[in-house]
Amino acid sequence: MTSPNFLLLAIALTLPLSTFAGEPSKHEHSAAAHAKLTLNAGKKWATDAPLRQAMNNIRSTVATALPEAHHGKLTPEQYDALGNDVNAQITSIVQNCKLSPKADAQIHILLGEIMNGIDIATGKQLNQERALGVIKIAQSLNNYGKYFDHADWQTIKLPH
Repeated sequence: MTSPNFLLLAIALTLPLSTFAGEPSKHEHSAAAHAKLTLNAGKKWATDAPLRQAMNNIRSTVATALPEAHHGKLTPEQYDALGNDVNAQITSIVQNCKLSPKADAQIHILLGEIMNGIDIATGKQLNQERALGVIKIAQSLNNYGKYFDHADWQTIKLPH
């Protein structure tokens, strides 16, 4: 069953940033279809403690599941549980992170990539193997480490 928070997040992620223009108090969560991650004038974007904690939790979940997914050993229920766990962390980010507007816009691009991976992993994109969703999330997490300042962040070794 899809939670109301996830539905609200999904809706927010599909809205263009201009929807929130003029309302700086709103926490803008959007991922433009063609937006690309960029650095902050050549430097990584600042993060806050809630974002770092949630990303550490997502990383732990995905790093644990990836070898099993790659070897075809995860059950549909395990893929669904992974999706639920990662969605819970994304909800936490939406509710708790306080980034600058530009850093916030960048994290939304990344969250959109992660959510696409969740859709694949949980079987919502029927034309793709669920394991590819776990790999997509892992790739997004590795991008997080390239674009966001998170001390001691460790990339996830991807299968060949």
